[in-house]
Amino acid sequence: MQSKTQRRVAWLSVILSLGLVAAACGGDDDDDTGTGGSGEATDEGAVTGEINISGSSTVEPVSTAAGEAFMEANPDAIVNVDGPGTGDGFQLFCSGQLDISDASRAIDDEEAAACDENGVAYTELQIAFDGITVMTSPDNEIECLSFADLYALIGPESEGFSTWADAQPIASELGSNTEFPDAPLDITGPGTESGTYDSFIELALSDIAEERGVEEDLVESTRPDYNASPNDNQIIDGVESSDSSLGWVGFAFAEGAGDQVKELGVTAEPNGECVTPSTETISDESYPLARPLFIYVSQASATDNEAVAPFVDFYLENLNEYVESTGYVALPDDQATELTTTWEDR
Repeated sequence: MQSKTQRRVAWLSVILSLGLVAAACGGDDDDDTGTGGSGEATDEGAVTGEINISGSSTVEPVSTAAGEAFMEANPDAIVNVDGPGTGDGFQLFCSGQLDISDASRAIDDEEAAACDENGVAYTELQIAFDGITVMTSPDNEIECLSFADLYALIGPESEGFSTWADAQPIASELGSNTEFPDAPLDITGPGTESGTYDSFIELALSDIAEERGVEEDLVESTRPDYNASPNDNQIIDGVESSDSSLGWVGFAFAEGAGDQVKELGVTAEPNGECVTPSTETISDESYPLARPLFIYVSQASATDNEAVAPFVDFYLENLNEYVESTGYVALPDDQATELTTTWEDR
């Protein structure tokens, strides 16, 4: 019998396979598939070379789908994709070890400075939208949390809180009327290497921490005492394992867990109107924890590695297939056009 993690891996495999089928069916009908900017193979010669991609575990399925489809069209090309986390990816990228860095947040000033210091110029390409889904057990009575609630439960002032009720005083100070249960607070979430961790803090916690005068070195942090993992499936396992759990992952991974977790509504303001994550609310950014997803392409690799530019052409031309098949939200048409222009004008 399959474990929960195995079932989710199987689910991701199915949607990646669907992306490959869609990419294969979307080509020309004749036998000569053409090369040019699309990166597709021809009888005269396929694209060759090796491409190294690392970074966000959230973006990893999209780049994996693109890489598999590209290798299908170009059997002599190798696309390596890894997902240790956005921060780890930028560290490798800005030291010149990667061709492309996947990211679930924009590059920060310190990382950009490292790239500049090492002579790594890059092109930033926003490829999709995602939402950070806040989850609990289906057995938990909680249905919605505000940013104030999330700060009271997960923020830097909540270290040592062992029950939901322990967070009640801070939530009340912030104007929340949410009533927390007197139940164990079992938190599982991303670690500091994850872009999902950084984005969650930026969107939900840091402004409140600044307003409350939290020490400067703690403003961009959560409480340290929770079960942290770089693996989204392990986070979901942690949320599933407790009746009074709390956690957060990218929307696509939460959707893949099905009814094993409860996806909570979120409101930016205390006692505001709750919005649940969905393709629609993430696309129109009415969901408060919606965020952009990126790839960063090394300009040197695009010039010196003959496989990189054709791969990115191929990636962008078939982008919606990979984004939608892996559960993320495609860019609106105007942003998709802008994306293509940004790449062409590099």
